[in-house]
Amino acid sequence: MPVLDPDVQITAAGDGARVVHLSGAWDIRALESRVRAVQTALRDAGPVNAALWDLSHIQRFDHIGAMLVWRAWGRCRPMKLQLRSEHEIFFGACEASLAANVAPRKTLDLPLLIVALGRSVLAVARHALEMVTLFGQLLIDAVAVARQPLLRPWREFSAGIYSIGAQALGITALVGFLIGVVLSYLSAEQLRLVGADVFIVNILGVGIIRELGPVVCSILVAGRSGSAITAQLGVMRVTEELDALSVMGISNSLRLILPKVAAIAVALPLLVLWTCGIALVGGAFSASIELGMPFVQFFSGLPAAVPEVNLWLGVGKGVVFGVLIALIACHFGLRIQPNTKSLAEGTTRSVVTSITAVIVADAILAVIFSNVGWI
Repeated sequence: MPVLDPDVQITAAGDGARVVHLSGAWDIRALESRVRAVQTALRDAGPVNAALWDLSHIQRFDHIGAMLVWRAWGRCRPMKLQLRSEHEIFFGACEASLAANVAPRKTLDLPLLIVALGRSVLAVARHALEMVTLFGQLLIDAVAVARQPLLRPWREFSAGIYSIGAQALGITALVGFLIGVVLSYLSAEQLRLVGADVFIVNILGVGIIRELGPVVCSILVAGRSGSAITAQLGVMRVTEELDALSVMGISNSLRLILPKVAAIAVALPLLVLWTCGIALVGGAFSASIELGMPFVQFFSGLPAAVPEVNLWLGVGKGVVFGVLIALIACHFGLRIQPNTKSLAEGTTRSVVTSITAVIVADAILAVIFSNVGWI
């Protein structure tokens, strides 16, 4: 029997009901050049459930033909349907695809919300406990090194000072200078309105030395060095170097973590001083342009406008932020699983957590020392 072209015929049954007959080849080869005509004929068949659909005379059928008919039905089987058993699989696949694409409606379930919140709190508490444990282990290692100076990892410590501190001088100087320029420019515009040009020294001195310098420098170090520490430890986990050190009896915390924490705790306060100095230079440069204030006048009035305790407060923040960044970076580096996906996720979480911890710690220190450092 020759294979006919796809065809749609509408007839009337004995009781007057409409019957839609589909016949011929309903596969991709036959429909390729006749799809528009077939779609028009299916649309002209009228309401789907008002007729009997007879598909028993289809000679060839595939998923393309079934999908064409399925869409004409409005993605729902008609109430009256005659279908060959071997063609049932095609419409079963269409129904399964529809069920998979229909997402369940999300409703606000208070118990589930409480459970999710509780799990998040437990996860944060677990991370905090592990970091406290790591900090305690570092204190034990520091005491052991103090008792036996030959165990002191000088080479790793000096390498950390160079990579964290010396190599970051350029980017911190650039960002610090630009921040000083922007802050000075914005402050000058407001101070000029009230004739208080001289107070720009107070605003820049306190704002940069006490707050902006430590925070901006710490965020840069968290994104630059914190991510590098996490990635380094993660790669060592992936390549099983950490397991090899443990097998050889070498303490991971003593040889890897303690030098990094000590290096960043020493380098970051120095970077804070460097960043604050460059930022003040940028502020003085902008003040000389906007307000006509000479450099000598700016820096000669700085000691009187900014008490010395603000400088020590900024340096102390650098030490605290450095220890936080190093602990978080090492913590997430040690938690990385031996696969590349975990390495990427751990590095991202390390940077985000470090920056968040720096901002939260700065807010806490600002509240604690709110009455310190003012004239």
